[in-house]
Amino acid sequence: MNVKEAEMNHFANRSGDFDSIPVIDFGGLPRGESEVAEALRDACTNVGFFYLVNHGIDGDLIDEMFIQCKRFFALPLDDKLQLHVKRSAHLLGYIAMQDEKTNALAKQGDLHEAFDFVPPDLEADGELMAGDFRQIGNLWPDHLTGFEETLLRYSIAMKRLSRQLFRAFALALELPDDYFAALTNRPMTLVRMLHYPSQPGPFDESRLGTGAHTDHECFTILRQDEVKALQVRNRRGEWIDAPPMPGAFVVNIGDQMARWTNGLFASTPHRVANLSGRARHSIPCFVGANAEAVIQALPSCVSAANPAKFAPVVAGEYVSALIYHNLHGNQQPHPLKQGTA
Repeated sequence: MNVKEAEMNHFANRSGDFDSIPVIDFGGLPRGESEVAEALRDACTNVGFFYLVNHGIDGDLIDEMFIQCKRFFALPLDDKLQLHVKRSAHLLGYIAMQDEKTNALAKQGDLHEAFDFVPPDLEADGELMAGDFRQIGNLWPDHLTGFEETLLRYSIAMKRLSRQLFRAFALALELPDDYFAALTNRPMTLVRMLHYPSQPGPFDESRLGTGAHTDHECFTILRQDEVKALQVRNRRGEWIDAPPMPGAFVVNIGDQMARWTNGLFASTPHRVANLSGRARHSIPCFVGANAEAVIQALPSCVSAANPAKFAPVVAGEYVSALIYHNLHGNQQPHPLKQGTA
């Protein structure tokens, strides 16, 4: 068992016996922040997943993202392979069907294809928003008009929402509301477009869109289309559906936040099983800490009776090694290259 598998087993035992995914309403902020913080702490401690509503992200922008998502995956395979992640300095770009393997039970890779990019340095409304250091590895298609522009606008929206979430998480942990600000002002943030073909039935655990896994970063902000496929595992080992909710994002805790909270917040295993008979598209945004940030148990989450459960890790090295492992198995990790763009 590797380190990631051992962590996932620990995190799996942290979540509760939930049978549904709670809903968190951001519509009352900042006036009702104490109520939001309390609901958020309960959701992150017992489930590790929640629906986020009244989040302020423009619905037209989300619709345009799905249009661009479908345009990209409709390209000929040869065109997409010109943007394959192995051509990128930081494993960004196109990931082909079955390139990744998160399912330990499967002989073949996951039944999905993906396109990954990270936000570059961008100016929005007079503010310079620092991007991910991996931005020098972004690959873009030449002939999809409006594709890059739409994706960059979406990345700005995600960065703004992630700031609100970090502030809310700090309050949920009874920390100053700006506690995470200096640790996440240039965060490792990756936006992914995904296409899942319908899986041939009946259900087969060895053939999944994405196998059971936990996410590497602090949290994930996911937008689903209308196709039900996401499932979340509770402590009893039952797979609970997380169907699309109109207007809502699904947010889940990742390994970095679980480490920061010494396991208080649950990084809950989840998978994708698309038995709908239709293609499915989804757009997750994986939000981490600054690449150089050291992730270790928060002082408020440790005590003599509850010592630190995980060794400190450097955020960038931790995430880059795990991403490389998903694509290359047990080969040497991809070197961490600090870009200056």
